Amino acid sequence: MADGYARADGRKGIRDVLAVIYLVECAHHVARRVVEQSNDADVHLLGFPGCYPNDYALRMMKALATHANVGGAVLVSLGCEGFDREGLAAQIAASGRPVETVVIQQAGGTRSGIDAAVAAVGRVRAEMRERARRVPMHLSDLVIGTICGGSDGTSGIAANPAVGRAFDRLVDAGATCIFEETGEMIGCEGAMATRAATPEIARAIDQAIANAETYYRAMGYGSFAPGNAEGGLSTLEEKSAGAYVKSGSRPINGLIRPTQAPDGPGLYLLDVVPDTAPKFGFPNIADNAEIVELMSCGAHLTLFTTGRGSVVGSAIAPVVKITGNPETYARMGEDMDIDAGRVMLGEATLDQVGDDIFDLVVAIAGGAPSKSEALGHREFILGYKTIDAVGPACHPGVR
Repeated sequence: MADGYARADGRKGIRDVLAVIYLVECAHHVARRVVEQSNDADVHLLGFPGCYPNDYALRMMKALATHANVGGAVLVSLGCEGFDREGLAAQIAASGRPVETVVIQQAGGTRSGIDAAVAAVGRVRAEMRERARRVPMHLSDLVIGTICGGSDGTSGIAANPAVGRAFDRLVDAGATCIFEETGEMIGCEGAMATRAATPEIARAIDQAIANAETYYRAMGYGSFAPGNAEGGLSTLEEKSAGAYVKSGSRPINGLIRPTQAPDGPGLYLLDVVPDTAPKFGFPNIADNAEIVELMSCGAHLTLFTTGRGSVVGSAIAPVVKITGNPETYARMGEDMDIDAGRVMLGEATLDQVGDDIFDLVVAIAGGAPSKSEALGHREFILGYKTIDAVGPACHPGVR
């Protein structure tokens, strides 16, 4: 593999992003203009739109601003929001990354705030270049996430199991892999429990799926969308079984929560469903919200399977899109990185497509752009949520 970017905490990044972070919706316009004026593909926009503080959002932003793919940050504050900008800046500085804060009310307004933040970006970028140190990158340094979106009848037959094959190869090579969507695996808890590395992890998985089912019932809405039915899926159970096979076949080493990094290589389940009664809306409001939560756990890149098609990408970490539907690939090939529809046509086996995914992960980790990166996709979503900071079962030494 190509060299990665060394970080002070020992991690290695596959990108060297400068994050421009707005801390309230009122600062969004200024931050967006700063990114636009930077004319730099490695300057990415992140932000939290809320005015009042939220512990989850603060933990998330601390994890994202110190992600292995991030080399520095500029915080853009209006000045009167509840976000703990000092705490966030201190966390970033303590991680060994350069950081500056621009307060729009102090800078003098929109134009003055933009000018001040553009200058800050220039200084932070210069310091990032001075600090940059390239080091050998290995598969054991990689964290890879996976989710699915826009699933159809081909997802569980082609794209998802092909990702499962790739996950098996990656885990065997020493990488860390994270699969997600407890709310879309209702009914699969028994199968997952048999793969748990310890009885405690098995119990935690069972409880997480039960909690997801309770939460979704309280919301009055599940994860089965009209588009899933139009694409040939008949029930939530069928969709769940298809989603589950993305995890491959290796032991599940732990159940983690957003912002909780796995404690070693292997396979982990990320649970993003709150433990409390619904407060802030549907737990997975969009595919990009899930991608952001995977990134908060350290994912360098995300494997995104889709049957009906998707055009999402992400700030900070590349998104690799894989479709199992040959018609979708023919129609939306400009956005699809992998054509798993070859399995449906009898032109390739699941193992062969899994090998293609594995090879592409290595290439993208080495600097090659994913389709979404090349197209300029940098979607980012972070909202209010109430969720425990630490997962119930993730044990050091369990492999």
